Amino acid sequence: MGTRDKRVDAYIAKSADFAKPVLTYIRDVVHEGCPEAAETIKWSHVSFQYKGILCGMAAFKEHCTFGFWKHDLVVDAADRSDEAMGQLGRITKPGDLPSKKKLLAYVKKARELNEKGIKAAKPASKAKPPVEPPADLLAALKKNKKARTTFEGFSPSNKREYVEWIVEAKTDETRQRRLAQAVEWMAEGKPRNWKYM
Repeated sequence: MGTRDKRVDAYIAKSADFAKPVLTYIRDVVHEGCPEAAETIKWSHVSFQYKGILCGMAAFKEHCTFGFWKHDLVVDAADRSDEAMGQLGRITKPGDLPSKKKLLAYVKKARELNEKGIKAAKPASKAKPPVEPPADLLAALKKNKKARTTFEGFSPSNKREYVEWIVEAKTDETRQRRLAQAVEWMAEGKPRNWKYM
């Protein structure tokens, strides 16, 4: 038998008034379609678990979302939307969802996939082209051997983080400040996001 989590009760209670019936409806349909589902809070949103992540729902200021972990294997293309985080688009009332019959079928399909241990397909990662350092960064690195050696030894992603940080500056003053900071950090052997490591 599945479990209902008091944290989910609290999540629904603190949601906007329009969201409460939407979240309650989704919750009831999930438990009807997969009585063994256990609720939890994951990534600050409601998650339903059954032999792995089954599906999840969330409420925002003006809409709710609902989606399946293995959405490509569960949800019909006609029902998919990329308007919001979940695959079923921006939901403001229960009527924005597919019919109860269809929603139950989706929950049962997701349950079956988890029972069989079928994994979600991982999206193919797109390799980014090599990063081209701007001329002002190259000139600054020429003047500082330690920084140049560090930059040349960086992985492509570490190089990209510095280059993007510098070129995304909105003013020349900000760009010059970032350039000086980047050279200083690289001379110390630090990647761009060293503070978070």
